[in-house]
Amino acid sequence: MHISWYGTTAFKIQTKPANDEVVVIIDPYKPEEGTFPRNLTADIVLYTRGEKNSITISGTPFIANSAGEWEVKGVLIRAIPGNAPGHTLLRLQTEHVTIGHLGQRNIPLSDEQLEVLSGVDILCIPVGGENTYTAAVARKIVQQIEPRIVIPMNVQSDNDPKSAPVESFIKEIGIRPQEAEKKVIIKKKDLPQEEMHLIVIAKE
Repeated sequence: MHISWYGTTAFKIQTKPANDEVVVIIDPYKPEEGTFPRNLTADIVLYTRGEKNSITISGTPFIANSAGEWEVKGVLIRAIPGNAPGHTLLRLQTEHVTIGHLGQRNIPLSDEQLEVLSGVDILCIPVGGENTYTAAVARKIVQQIEPRIVIPMNVQSDNDPKSAPVESFIKEIGIRPQEAEKKVIIKKKDLPQEEMHLIVIAKE
């Protein structure tokens, strides 16, 4: 699968759970600053904090903006309640890889939330402060979930200039990052077996 980051909590996941490619967009938004790709097409659109300030996605995608469980085109989706009205946390499974997405949050996970997210292969976690986890708190959350790969989000970018730069989290977690350009390729067979990996994706 291919994973791209669009700033804040927004991602594009291109996956092939069976014969056909499936495109998942998480948290598309209309930026107050910076840029966001135009004319996006998706099969699945997921929102972790409602559809306010969202952009229009082309096609006729399946849309989820509340808690629930679905299987769409071979992608397993579980959205669980966050701690604010309309907020959710996501657990996805595709190509035998599990992905956790914590949305935009700055409070600890409950026992129930940890139970759903613990041990995911890939964790997308907000680390930039400014209404999200600080680097120190994010490190503790990562230690609780124990993913194989950590992808920081809600870090400083042209769309999010007030958030802390990703270097603050890199220093705190103490893992030398693998830097992807604007897309990272993930394969089940290549997932790390021993050490946790940190992947920093350049904003699309």
